[in-house]
Amino acid sequence: MVVKKVAILSPGDMGHAVGRVLIAHDIDVVSFLEGRSERTKELSRAAGIREQATLEELVIESDFILSIVVPSQAQKVARLVADAIEATHTETYYIDCNPIPPHKAIELDQIITSAGGCFIDASIIGAPPKEGSVPRFYASGQYAKELSVLDGMGVQICPMEGGVGRASALKMCYAALGKGTHALYIALLAAADVLGVYTELVDELLSTNPEAYKRMEADIPRLPVKARRWVAEMENISVTFAQTGLPSGFHLGAAEIYRILGMTPFGDESPETLDRSRTLVQTIEAFVRCLGEKPATLAS
Repeated sequence: MVVKKVAILSPGDMGHAVGRVLIAHDIDVVSFLEGRSERTKELSRAAGIREQATLEELVIESDFILSIVVPSQAQKVARLVADAIEATHTETYYIDCNPIPPHKAIELDQIITSAGGCFIDASIIGAPPKEGSVPRFYASGQYAKELSVLDGMGVQICPMEGGVGRASALKMCYAALGKGTHALYIALLAAADVLGVYTELVDELLSTNPEAYKRMEADIPRLPVKARRWVAEMENISVTFAQTGLPSGFHLGAAEIYRILGMTPFGDESPETLDRSRTLVQTIEAFVRCLGEKPATLAS
């Protein structure tokens, strides 16, 4: 299969970076930006992504359509594209790259295929592509191997055996670790602050688990800018775990942690305005202030 044009909906933090590396490999990358934020439009233009006037035009001309949006918008975008596919009688590949539960991927497959399109369930693991960073796109379903044509174009394509839902399942399990661990870190530091033992906890961590504390210091101050986007992802992981029979409460708690973190003033930053001098202590203090009334201490 020869791919000449790829559409990205939407060219945000990950999407525009994927578009940029594909363009560097002579792929014509387009998007439909109606209703998108000014920041997304600026990122798209800076990456060299061309804007299509309508979704119908985008569907007709694109070999692949990559959906890279917040998970809460995955179904809405799929339905809009399905309507355009049906209206134009076009067979194109729709690749959902969003962190959604496996059963939701199966639902999107039905939406796209019933309209006449070809669906690929995909998940992205890794940071946006740049020099030294190559994200992996896992793909499952009947057409998964078709995505391999993009392998080596700033991304790594990893086709999986089996049907739709397997790539999404992998993403749910993988994100449960990294983002779940960050939420746990925030929770335990906030609890220590409220209970008045923050300094003692840090001293103990530095003594017995310095690597964990270094990760907290390096990562947590940068998380508020991402926190609001991660709420739905944690909720999706909770649903996925529940469907396997596992307890689902941990990641519901993680969703609430990120919801509170997003309420801090730091949640209004963008990656471009992120204050990289902010400390771990400042981040936790802001988080605790958003908790509202502090509970009584254990001593009382």
